[in-house]
Amino acid sequence: MVRIYVLVALALGAWLYWFGPRLQPAVADWLKNKMLWVLLILALLALAVTGKLNAVFALFGVALAFVWRLVPLALKYAPYLQKIWGFFKQSNSHSQTSPHQTSGSMSREQAYQILGLKLGATDDEIRLAHKKLMAKMHPDRGGSDYLAAQINLAKSVLLPD
Repeated sequence: MVRIYVLVALALGAWLYWFGPRLQPAVADWLKNKMLWVLLILALLALAVTGKLNAVFALFGVALAFVWRLVPLALKYAPYLQKIWGFFKQSNSHSQTSPHQTSGSMSREQAYQILGLKLGATDDEIRLAHKKLMAKMHPDRGGSDYLAAQINLAKSVLLPD
């Protein structure tokens, strides 16, 4: 039974390979989409007939449980991931140089933004924010050298000791 499905799929693939370039792109895309759906339905029918569809449902259940446990973890770290993405996006959009090259100049507003503080934060708040960020972003703990340098630069701009 499975051999028939494989032969049908090969025949359809050969037909599409032979006549595909002669078709209009929209028709060829529509035909590919329909063929994929037909093959998926035929594969599910073959699994159902042979009694092996329960393995597909078990795999789907395992994948669902994995995603169910992964979503809260991803949501927990979403703010940090969003900040990191914003740093990379901002550095790539404002300069044509490599993101790892820094000119050494940073405004006070940028420094507050990097440390996640509001304007006018106290020296103790700046030191605490720097310490927390360096604990998370230090290169020895899997962080990047560039982010650690930016955090240190932000501290030196706000606290010229």
